Amino acid sequence: MPLPSFQEQFAALIAAPSVSCTQASLDQSNRAVIDLLAGWLGDLGFACEIQQVSPGKFNLLASYGSGPGGLVLAGHSDTVPFDEALWQSDPLKLSEIDGRWVGLGSCDMKGFFALVIEAVQPLLTQRFRQPLLILATCDEESSMAGARALADAGRPLGRAAVIGEPTGLRPIRLHKGIMMERIDILGRSGHSSDPGLGHSALEAMQDVMLELRGLRSQWQAEFNNAQFTVPQPTLNFGCIHGGDNPNRICGQCSLEFDLRPLPGMQPEALRAAIRQKLQPVAERHQVRIDFAPLFPSVAPFEQRADSELVRIAERLTGYTAASVAFATEAPYLQRLGCDTLVLGPGDIDCAHQPGEYLEMSRIEPTLRLLRELIGHYCLNPVGDGL
Repeated sequence: MPLPSFQEQFAALIAAPSVSCTQASLDQSNRAVIDLLAGWLGDLGFACEIQQVSPGKFNLLASYGSGPGGLVLAGHSDTVPFDEALWQSDPLKLSEIDGRWVGLGSCDMKGFFALVIEAVQPLLTQRFRQPLLILATCDEESSMAGARALADAGRPLGRAAVIGEPTGLRPIRLHKGIMMERIDILGRSGHSSDPGLGHSALEAMQDVMLELRGLRSQWQAEFNNAQFTVPQPTLNFGCIHGGDNPNRICGQCSLEFDLRPLPGMQPEALRAAIRQKLQPVAERHQVRIDFAPLFPSVAPFEQRADSELVRIAERLTGYTAASVAFATEAPYLQRLGCDTLVLGPGDIDCAHQPGEYLEMSRIEPTLRLLRELIGHYCLNPVGDGL
């Protein structure tokens, strides 16, 4: 039975719901997407391995050819949640509007897999001297559990990896990390008429925030990378909750914040600096302070500017490799020994938005680029040169 057409594959991926969300009521399995990809790739002769990461969540690693080296074309199979009322078309149906393919995941980034399959099909009559691996992960949009499971397993992949996140077909070799953290303060409530009856968690949190702002200033003075639009690390106070009534001393307060470190900044060292500041505040206010990540951190990412993959991508695209502010799965693939680059056809400005789209004018340039990369790493591998 012949494979569906490129457009039919693209549409089927969009139609398969795969929302990843920290809220259980919105979270969905990605199995339907993985099964589609495994079916199509299996029919093309790829060896397909499905890894269960957690109940309802799966990674796919499909390989064509064998041996060391080769190329990994990677992406995530999940999408963010969506509000259908804000879309002007059905988010789970591929629509062609003004030269764009519109649908949830068209840009970020299920559509990339259809492009990969379309790119590789005419090459399969040739001998693959080194393998091509196609990787689809789960839960990138929430916990990055799929990529972390892959990295923790420690199985080597290819010589080079390209992640098809939306970069407008410009190569990206750096991005900041992301840490999402939570601080809980447990004080003692009491009648507000006598401050001695309690220990205010809200006042303690005020001092915690002052300490965090001090650390932020310190880090921003110490670390700077002009390759980023925002060249310093950032720390954002995202939400705070505490207390229940004006006439009660606040007995509990929680703060959630995110910290985006630059390459060279280690998440555990940053957490250790924060903990060092929290203990004196706890003692001064006679409260208990708990500090923990909401999710495991994503490390900052940097691929050497003079690496083979960066030089090839710059030559093929005509753009100098640059940086982005958003985080990706790139650090996890690097841990597995891959030269890694982020390079895909979508535009980040429309990702996570109603009306997400892929410009149809990007389709042919993406197919040409993918075929060139497959040719270099799999068909005619030449070691560490151009």
